[in-house]
Amino acid sequence: MKKIIFLICSVTIFSLQGLSQETVENTSTVLRINFLNPGIEYEMPVLNKSTISMNLGVGYGGSYPNLTSGASGWLYLISPFLDIHYRNYYNLDKRISKQKNTNYNSGNFWGVRMLTRGESLSSNFTRTSDYDFAFGPTWGLQRAFGKINLLFDLGAVYYFDTKGNSGITPMLELNLGYNFDLKKKN
Repeated sequence: MKKIIFLICSVTIFSLQGLSQETVENTSTVLRINFLNPGIEYEMPVLNKSTISMNLGVGYGGSYPNLTSGASGWLYLISPFLDIHYRNYYNLDKRISKQKNTNYNSGNFWGVRMLTRGESLSSNFTRTSDYDFAFGPTWGLQRAFGKINLLFDLGAVYYFDTKGNSGITPMLELNLGYNFDLKKKN
C-alpha cells in the first residue's frame, strides 16, 4: 500500500510540474511551511487562475465515524498526511481592481481536496485501517499578510479506508504558514 501511495504521489507531482509555470494570470508558484498542521506545501499554477497544492507533513486530525472502533469522548489522531488540493481562485480580478493583495495566491477559491493519512503516531482510538482517504469539494479563502499565510476552507468529503469502510462528513481546514519567494532574482 505504501508503494502505491508513493507511486500516485510521484506521478501526480511530475505530471503537474510539466503543466505549471512561474506565473499564470494572477497565480504564482509558492513554497510554504505550515505550522498548525506541520507540513511543507508546494502550490503551483496549472490553469488560468487555478493552482494545485501538495502539502506533506505530520498533523493532528480527528476520527472518521465509520473508520473508528472503541472510541468515545474527544478523539485525536497524530499521523503523517498528504493533502492535495485543486483551487480555482474566482475573485482575483475583483481584488486587483480594488487594489487588494493577491500576493502568494491571496483570494477566495472553490476546489477539490484529497487527503490521505498514514499510520498513527499517537491516538486515543482504534482505526479500522492504518490508511484512510478523503475526497470532496471545498470552498475557502487564503490570505497573505506579508509572508505569513492564513488558509481556511470547508466542505463535505467522502472518506474510506483500505478495508472498504466509508462515509460522508464535513471537513474543515485552518492553517497558518510562512511563504517563501520562488521568483528568480537577477
